Amino acid sequence: MRNKFDEQLLNLNQKLIEMGALCERFIAIAADALLKGDEKGADEIVVHGHEIDEMEREIESICLKLLLQQQPVARDLRQISAALKMITDMERIGDQAEDIAEIIPFLKGRTGKELVDFKLMAEAACKMVTDSIDAYVKQDVALAKAVVEHDDIVDDAFGKMKDMLIKMISEKKADGEYAVDLLMIAKYFERIGDHAVNIAEWVEFSVTGVHKGE
Repeated sequence: MRNKFDEQLLNLNQKLIEMGALCERFIAIAADALLKGDEKGADEIVVHGHEIDEMEREIESICLKLLLQQQPVARDLRQISAALKMITDMERIGDQAEDIAEIIPFLKGRTGKELVDFKLMAEAACKMVTDSIDAYVKQDVALAKAVVEHDDIVDDAFGKMKDMLIKMISEKKADGEYAVDLLMIAKYFERIGDHAVNIAEWVEFSVTGVHKGE
């Protein structure tokens, strides 16, 4: 019985890796489309956005079967519960990548390259998502904590961009709409970092039984 449970748990981990990889791909496509002014690249996220929703439902089904059909011990229960929480954050990461993609056509070919922190934010957010999933699979509390600390990079970059964009709005009224669109995109990247932090905190709970929010 335990061997079967371990096989299903391994399958759960693999599906989480796949969902995390899809989130990473969407973030990377959104960032690349933004920096190149590539509307077609952005369209790929909009067209395939439903795939993350489907993976969320599939993983949720696996978790419920593990809970109902097997007899998980306390640590198993924490791991499954954490997975259920994590997929909610991953689904929202997918939504935010899609939100970024939907704004890009309104930029009308402009790229936001003058704001160098955009690339930094995108790369940092993508790394946080990758590392948070790796931390879950490896049950690595140290890596999970590193993800939480890495959020400072995203927050600092967001703060700098916000200041620059507010200045742009006040000094170049013709660029006001453009600056507002960029500010929204920056906020979505910042939220992606926040969701990665949530995932990392649930990883810590799955190992230690203690959640930061408690």
